[in-house]
Amino acid sequence: MPWTGLCRLSNLGYAPLNIMAFIELDHVDKGFGPVWNRSEVLSDLNLQVERGEFVALIGYSGSGKTTLMSLLAGLLRPDRGEVRIGGKVVDGPGYDRAVVFQNYSLLPWLTVAENVALAVDEVFRDFSREQRQEHVAKYVGMVNLTPAMDKRPSELSGGMRQRVSVARALATQPDILLLDEPLSALDALTRANLQDEINRICQEEKKTVILITNDPDEAILLADRVIPISAGPKATLGASIPVNVPRPRTRKDINSCPIFKRTRNQVIQYLVQSSSGKKVEISKKLTMPDLLPEDLSVARPMFGGKARPRRRSEQKRETVEVVS
Repeated sequence: MPWTGLCRLSNLGYAPLNIMAFIELDHVDKGFGPVWNRSEVLSDLNLQVERGEFVALIGYSGSGKTTLMSLLAGLLRPDRGEVRIGGKVVDGPGYDRAVVFQNYSLLPWLTVAENVALAVDEVFRDFSREQRQEHVAKYVGMVNLTPAMDKRPSELSGGMRQRVSVARALATQPDILLLDEPLSALDALTRANLQDEINRICQEEKKTVILITNDPDEAILLADRVIPISAGPKATLGASIPVNVPRPRTRKDINSCPIFKRTRNQVIQYLVQSSSGKKVEISKKLTMPDLLPEDLSVARPMFGGKARPRRRSEQKRETVEVVS
């Protein structure tokens, strides 16, 4: 849908006029630890995401990406600022959001269908048995796992397990899909195939999607815009970079696309600059153990006697006179 007007938002790029953002982060800070020794992870995050948008957040490992995802999911609360969805402050998890985790998070004793049905039963409690089965079958089929419906996670490959995780999230019919590095543990070929599946499903379902990733190519292939996260500590969001590569996108097409190359360079340049000069200094007083290594030139006690370890504090200075 064409925009009727554009306005400039601080650190965000461009957004439609007169439309309140669906997801908002307003001056959000988050840290961990006691007040006197607090580790500041995220600092002054500002973000607006429109309904139906696919936004990729990209940053280094340890920059606070999963912490940010937990704030959006309502699993954590910010120390300062607000996270709002549809104008309402997020104060906990909700059925309007579904998370696809990095480590699948499947129950090993349940089959593919039963893992998906577990989420369906929680959200759609009024479904009849037939409705439930039909609903589960629809979303298992959407990720091309119908032949594996009765298999348990131990019988599936990593890529198939992640498909189950995606099906479970989509089956709750959330307004927002939160993807927390869902493909990082997969091999390159499986990752590419699953990227295509996620791309297809998200375009069909018209969900609002926030993807956390550390792969610039993946972010540009899937997202409408990319927002880099600076290196931690006190990580913050960089300027929004729109992905103007037309859809549908294929990996072959974007590799030769000058817009893709330009966008990729922008993302990488920001990440490299944000990490330069940032380092974490840890100072800690170390106390060495008060023990000396065993003197192997001295015979061990015989007949069951034990050699007691010697301590540095037990060393005695002796003066030896040598007469020649």
